[in-house]
Amino acid sequence: MTILLTADHGAVRVVTMNRPEARNALGAELIEALYTALDAADADEAVRAVVLTGTDPAFCAGVDLKQAQSLGLEYFERFQTHNCITKTGQMRTPIIGAINGATFTGGLEMALGCDFLIASEHAVFADTHARVGILPGGGMTARLPHVVGAAMARRLSMTGEVVDAMRAERLGLVTEVIPHSQLMERALELAGQIAEVPGPIMAGLKEIYVRGTDPVISPALAAEREIAGAQKRDFDALGDQYRAVAQRNKNQIGG
Repeated sequence: MTILLTADHGAVRVVTMNRPEARNALGAELIEALYTALDAADADEAVRAVVLTGTDPAFCAGVDLKQAQSLGLEYFERFQTHNCITKTGQMRTPIIGAINGATFTGGLEMALGCDFLIASEHAVFADTHARVGILPGGGMTARLPHVVGAAMARRLSMTGEVVDAMRAERLGLVTEVIPHSQLMERALELAGQIAEVPGPIMAGLKEIYVRGTDPVISPALAAEREIAGAQKRDFDALGDQYRAVAQRNKNQIGG
């Protein structure tokens, strides 16, 4: 089975994570394939907007906990050259997140890098980094407070609580909640509107927004990289706690 699907709809490219049996968790192959696909879309002048989504039932469950446990730091080293989580926030091309289901931890960081999100009624969101025993390193502590406010961001990261689609809209995490069957239709409609804008104008608009948030986002990203990078990730030491958290996350995602 192809772990990543791409399809062009005129000037809009849809990129779909396709590991439904693993809730689109970022296994080694998907990390590299997704990074490569996003990089290629960003370099293609014919692509004027990107829609990022996942094959049901999840958008992305974040890191592949099984691979992380078995490979340890070797697993995380793949992000040094193919960081698909941070790539969304680095793209020049406008990118919409079409959130079709569970969006946890690294998957949430990846979604937060998009220009904006729309969500299916089935979507749920959570930051479970702390509950798993690692620190966020993909922009969570920089971007989440910017979207939902500092206090709510701290609450979500410290508790790991799950937020449903309607609450996510109230918090400002997503801009719109769509009936599940209409999610992609709406995403393509919005992406098509973006693609209609002349390229130089859209590029300038996005740069203005990015540069306007740099005084807030950039120092936070730097602090996150410094502190998370210094952390020693010893997955064997998690023992029963690791297994309990992994099972709880699986239950929350629905599997």
